Amino acid sequence: MTGRILIVDDEEGLREALADKLRADGFEVETADSAETALARVNRVDPDLVLTDLRMPGISGLELTARLRENRPRTDVIVMTGHEDMSSAVDAMKAGAFDYLVKPVRLAEVTALVERCLREQELDHGDADEDAESSGEDADSIDEPRIVGRDPRMIEIFKMIGVLARNRATVLVRGETGTGKELIAHAIHDHSQHAKEPFIAVNCTAVSETLLESELFGHVKGAFTGAVSSRRGYFELAGSGTIFLDEIGDTSPDFQAKLLRVLQERTFYPVGGEQPRTTEARVVAATHQPLEELVEEGSFREDLYFRLRVVEIVVPPLRERRGDIPDLARALLARIRAETGGEVERIEDAALERLEAHRWKGNVRELENVLTRAAIVARGRTITEAHLHLEVAPAVSGKGAGEDALDSIIATHLRDVLERTGGNRSEAARALEVSRSRLQRLIDRLEIRVDG
Repeated sequence: MTGRILIVDDEEGLREALADKLRADGFEVETADSAETALARVNRVDPDLVLTDLRMPGISGLELTARLRENRPRTDVIVMTGHEDMSSAVDAMKAGAFDYLVKPVRLAEVTALVERCLREQELDHGDADEDAESSGEDADSIDEPRIVGRDPRMIEIFKMIGVLARNRATVLVRGETGTGKELIAHAIHDHSQHAKEPFIAVNCTAVSETLLESELFGHVKGAFTGAVSSRRGYFELAGSGTIFLDEIGDTSPDFQAKLLRVLQERTFYPVGGEQPRTTEARVVAATHQPLEELVEEGSFREDLYFRLRVVEIVVPPLRERRGDIPDLARALLARIRAETGGEVERIEDAALERLEAHRWKGNVRELENVLTRAAIVARGRTITEAHLHLEVAPAVSGKGAGEDALDSIIATHLRDVLERTGGNRSEAARALEVSRSRLQRLIDRLEIRVDG
C-alpha cells in the first residue's frame, strides 16, 4: 500500500522514528516540526494523511486538525498525545480526527492504523467530500474532564463520545452499577452542539409506571387522580437536549411500546391526551440488565432493543481497569475536598496500593464512598491506609449504607404486598404498578421468600 504522509511533531526523535518506519513500509513521508510549518507545506506535499502531536508551541494539533478538515476534507488526521484524558480524545474526534493515539506509541500500531485509514480512503474516495464536514464547535468549550481513565477501553469510550458529539444517534450505555453510566451520558450531551439545552436524567425504577409516563410525556387535566392541571413532560421540556433513561431494562412492555413510538416517529401522547406532540430530544438509555435475555424471555421488546442500540457503549468495571484507580482516586479526592471544604490533599502510596488491590464490586461509586469517609476521618492532609476502612466498605454487596437501608424498606413493602395478595405475583405487580418480570427480579435480588 502507498500513500503520502505528513508527520507533525515538535519532538524530533519521535518524528524521525515514525518517518523512518513508515518510509520502510513503502509510504512517502514528509515531516514538520510545528503546525505552522505543516500548514505552509501542506498544499505542496498534498498528503493523504497527517499524523500530528496534540500539544505543540503555537498552533495546536487540535487547531491544525480543524483547519485541515475544513480546507482539505480528503486529508485524514491521526492525533497523537501524551495527555490521555477524556477532553483530549473527545476534542480530537469532534474536530474530525480519524483516530487518536496515546504516547508512547508503538510503531507497529501506527503502521496498522495508517494502513486502515488509507484503505478506508480507497473505499470511500468518491464520497469523501460529503462525509468530511467539521462540527464547527469550539473545541475548548469543555474545560474539565468529568471522567478519568487511561485504560484503552476508556480511551475508546472517550473517542466515541467525540464522534457522538457530531450527530444525534440514540445511545445505549451498558455497565455494572456504579461504573458511571450517567457520567458517560452527560459527557455525550455536554460535548454536543445542543449542550446548552437541558439534560434530564430519569431513573425508570424509581417511580411507578403511571408516574413515569406522566414525567416523560406529560398529562392533561383529569387524566388520573391528582392531575388537577395539565403538565408538560420531560420530552417536551428537554427541547433538543438529552433525555437519559436509566435502568431501561426494568420498564413495562406498555411503556416500551410508547417509547418505541417516540424513537421511530418523534411523537408521543400525554397521559389522557388525544393530540400528539413532538420532540427533538436525544435519548441515551442505560442498563446493567442483560437485555438479550430479557428479549428472549419476552419482557423487553426486541424492536425497542435495536432502536436503543444504534450505538452501544460498554463501560468496564473498575476491577478490570485497576491502572486507572490512582488517577481516579486523586480526581475524586479533589472533588470531595471542594464539596466538603476539607483539607485532605493527598493519598499515601500504601493507601493507593490498597485501593488498587480491592475488588470494587460497587465500582467508582464505591470508591467515591470509601474516599469520602476517609477524607472525613483523616485528621491531617493525607489519607493513609488506616483511614480507608475497606473491611467495612461495601466490597461484597457494592452498596453503601443508604442503599442497604433503601433495600430494606423496599423489601418490607414487597413482603407486605405479597402477603396481602396471598403470594400472587400478578396481583402484587398490579398493586405495585410494575411489570411481573420486574417484580420477580426484585424478589430475586432482595431474596424474598414467597409462599403461594
